[in-house]
Amino acid sequence: MGRTYIVEETIGQYLSNLNLQGKSFVSGLLIGQCSSQKDYVILATRTPPKEENNENLKHPKDKVDNLDEEWATEHANQVSRMLPGGLLVLGVFIITTLEMGNDFQNTLRRLVFAVEKSMNKKRLWNFTEEEVSDRVTLHICSSTKKILCRTYDIHDPKSSAKPADWKYQNGLSTSWLSLECTVHINIHIPLSTTSVSYPLEKNTKNGLARWAKQIENGVYLINGQVKAEDCDLLEGQKKPRGNAQASSCSFDVRVLTQLLLNSDHRSTATVQICSGSVNLKGAVKCRAYIHSNKPKVKDAVQAVKRDILNTVADRCEILFEDLLLNEISEKKDSEKEFHILPHRVFVPIPGSTVMLCDYKFGDESAEEIRDHFIEMLDHRIQIEDLEIAEEINTAFLSSSMNSEAPLDNRDDEQPKEPMQTSIALKIQQNMGMIAAFAVAVLAVGIAFHYFSD
Repeated sequence: MGRTYIVEETIGQYLSNLNLQGKSFVSGLLIGQCSSQKDYVILATRTPPKEENNENLKHPKDKVDNLDEEWATEHANQVSRMLPGGLLVLGVFIITTLEMGNDFQNTLRRLVFAVEKSMNKKRLWNFTEEEVSDRVTLHICSSTKKILCRTYDIHDPKSSAKPADWKYQNGLSTSWLSLECTVHINIHIPLSTTSVSYPLEKNTKNGLARWAKQIENGVYLINGQVKAEDCDLLEGQKKPRGNAQASSCSFDVRVLTQLLLNSDHRSTATVQICSGSVNLKGAVKCRAYIHSNKPKVKDAVQAVKRDILNTVADRCEILFEDLLLNEISEKKDSEKEFHILPHRVFVPIPGSTVMLCDYKFGDESAEEIRDHFIEMLDHRIQIEDLEIAEEINTAFLSSSMNSEAPLDNRDDEQPKEPMQTSIALKIQQNMGMIAAFAVAVLAVGIAFHYFSD
């Protein structure tokens, strides 16, 4: 028996109202949450049309076989940044004017694998063996209204399609549970002379991978208590009386990370010759959501962990993208430079307790954030619904002439007059010395300390 997908009823209306605008097909993403028994789909969003140049317009590629995988996967990467903990891109949908044959199913299969592979490259975490590895493809024929729902095991490149049930339900996520926490981070990433030739993105991700293990192995207090993993998250919560619908319930989560190794582990100091280092400092607001159908503590904790890891990694990625877009000469006479990093902004899904997120630089307007939501998620939002989760934080750049840097080096000096800007500085390397940029990742401070050989 195949998997069952419980789908928010408004998604059916959204899909039926999608205008193909004279094209033979339109595709998009399905967003929701997996569970051991069934999967929940709470949002669908079409992939925005790609702007074509005049030459391409003369020879349009409007066949399903020519579906642009690269464009679709980039859309999935952008959307995945906007999902809080607990939510995933569960699969893809495609609406066509005609019913399609087996060749078309192969196209869908390639797409769902390409989307998952692209998103997996950016993650600091891995799926567990117990988790559901099926991803869904949904095909709707606009003329016959026929729906074909199938799943593929993304862990098995040779997996074949399996049938799945697609069932609509009204008010699916009106009573989902939220978990919120603030995590204070102080991550020091040394850049060794041997890794200086690597892109800064790669060095940073390698450093974040070490920090991610601390988050994975941390102790999580839910409303001040440590609960057994297999315990029901709602155990001890008051149930609504009569036929009253369960209201949204919020949990406060605290994260305790291990500071000392166990007594049977030996700790040694290490001195490493570095060309520089990266510091991430600050406090990040994290939020996760989980369905209210007998949720387990382990699923809630896992959703929080992944939101912590995702939001830090995503902000670093946004930082490097800004670096490519903004090429600004360095101020060689200045030892430190200060920059404001983007805020995390939340916005509600209409008719749901779940909120999605985005990242806002200081000079970006609320209208720009609204337009980005519309472009990526194809859903209109109200500016007054935007919730800025974090206060402005700063980061600083420090250049000095040290030949060696111990791994536990810290620089706790705080900037006195941070510059109100969100630009990134161009990285340059001359005569064995790196000079780079510093931009703060919203409530995360990123400091780059640079040394010569």
